Amino acid sequence: MAEIIQERIEDRLPELEQLERIGLFSHAEIKAIIKKASDLEYRIQRRALCKEDFINYVQYEINLLELIQRRRTRIGYSFKKDEIENSIVHRVQGVFRRASAKWKDDVQLWLSYVVFCKKWATKAQLSKVFSAMLAIHSNKPALWIMAAKWEMEDRLSSESARQLFLRALRFHPQCPKLYQEYFRMELMHAEKLRKERQEFEKAKMDVGHLDYPEEILTGELARIIYKNSVSIIKGAEFHVSLLSIAQLFDFAKDLQREIYEDLQVLHTDDPLTWDYVARRELEIQAQPEEQPATKHAKAVEMGRKEERCCAVYEEAVKTLPTEAMWKCYINFCLERFSKKTNSPSLRAKRLERTMIAFRKAHELKLLPECQYKQWIELLLRHDFLKEALQVAVAGTALFRDSVMMWQMRLQVLIDSKSPDVARLFQEAFVHLKPQVCLPLWISWAEWSEGAKSQEDTEAIYKKAIVAVIGADSVTLKEKYLDWAYRSGGYKKARAVFKSLQESRPFSVDFFRKIIQFEKEQESCKMANLREYYERALREFGSTDSDLWMDYIKEELNHPLGRPENCGQIYWRAMKMLQGESAEVFVTKHAMHQAGHL
Repeated sequence: MAEIIQERIEDRLPELEQLERIGLFSHAEIKAIIKKASDLEYRIQRRALCKEDFINYVQYEINLLELIQRRRTRIGYSFKKDEIENSIVHRVQGVFRRASAKWKDDVQLWLSYVVFCKKWATKAQLSKVFSAMLAIHSNKPALWIMAAKWEMEDRLSSESARQLFLRALRFHPQCPKLYQEYFRMELMHAEKLRKERQEFEKAKMDVGHLDYPEEILTGELARIIYKNSVSIIKGAEFHVSLLSIAQLFDFAKDLQREIYEDLQVLHTDDPLTWDYVARRELEIQAQPEEQPATKHAKAVEMGRKEERCCAVYEEAVKTLPTEAMWKCYINFCLERFSKKTNSPSLRAKRLERTMIAFRKAHELKLLPECQYKQWIELLLRHDFLKEALQVAVAGTALFRDSVMMWQMRLQVLIDSKSPDVARLFQEAFVHLKPQVCLPLWISWAEWSEGAKSQEDTEAIYKKAIVAVIGADSVTLKEKYLDWAYRSGGYKKARAVFKSLQESRPFSVDFFRKIIQFEKEQESCKMANLREYYERALREFGSTDSDLWMDYIKEELNHPLGRPENCGQIYWRAMKMLQGESAEVFVTKHAMHQAGHL
């Protein structure tokens, strides 16, 4: 192995001599490079190979290339690149080839190889890298798309890009993304050729000898891709995605029209089709002579467009009376209502339209749960408390096991300052499963804190602690402790802590809160802190290195602390902590000790 390393170092000498001779590096720097290179070579020549060693090798060489580039710029010297940079690039490619052969399945490694070649290698070399990568990772459509885009945009080879897409589709005949990008590529190529021909014609040059196939210029190839893809991949979503791509190209008006008409014929029963057709009304521009000039005229014109959209939606919900269709309609209304406008009449019209859509969907029992929530929130924002309560009652009747719906109904009662809030909380718990009730218990306690006595709030927390079990109870205990400190100070918080200290499970934050409360007292007792730390370490001592470190710091820094206990705490930590936690603790302890020296 030593001979191989020596030989590879000797291969570097010509480039290093050139670097020193032209003044880019000093003799001392060259010696440092040789020393570092020897170490890196040794690591990648060992019998037990490690991927990180190859990555470090490549990163060092890239850093060296960038440093050479900066120094060339500084002294204005641009010669001898073949002897210096090209030699380094060739060597890095060799390392990448070895690494990618050893760890074939590592896509990130291949992508690093591609990025390196894009910056430092020739286009022909990068093309070979893509070929090698795709031979192994032919099951990843994203890599095919990346390679084809590079061929099209960087190598300016539409034919190579086309061949890559065709090969990719043989491997992935059902992949929508491949068809979308292939379709886009053909349209981009057609647009590019059309622009080229226009430039030549402007310059009055003869283009007869140039190859401008009519089927490409008119987008016929893209049309064939569209027809093939929609025969394989069904659904309005894919169809609309192709139409959206076609609309980016002004020359493809006929193709856009054909796709749009097919969409309406093939996917009449899909809400997405109706949604697209309705929203399209917003994009229709008025004739130049009819363009509105004033803000009021623009608002009136926007109102007309939205009316046309809604007329389509109204037809849609009659033709396709489904929950999904109403969801599209209401989402459109909400989006338009959220748009800013200086026209009060337009804003009022948008609100009225939204409310009517919600009411109609509700009457037909075609309003999903999430939109009941949106409806109630909209009503509350505009102080329609009576209607909000009616909607909330209807929502809980339809979705009795939904925590969200009960929360919304309770929110309406709280906002309207109803005396029935407590009764409704209790009613909600009757209908809901205990394991989903945590948000309601927290809401009840928070409401009670502002509206009821301390005794009532504490009674709620005590009921909640009994009712909520498992991991959910952790959050509740923290909330209870926080409330106790807020409402009754440290004495109350300590009493709550004592009452909960055997009620597992806990979180680290539960113990950290009581420790912090103790430290905020004028007469902070070290005995209490020790008790809290010991209880916390009983639960989390095997995983939380920070707790051990904080305990040691407390003994060192507290006026009544015992620094002589620190050694014992350290060894207890080393026995209890496992895996990486122990290593982290040792590092932090060493840094802390160094800081005190």
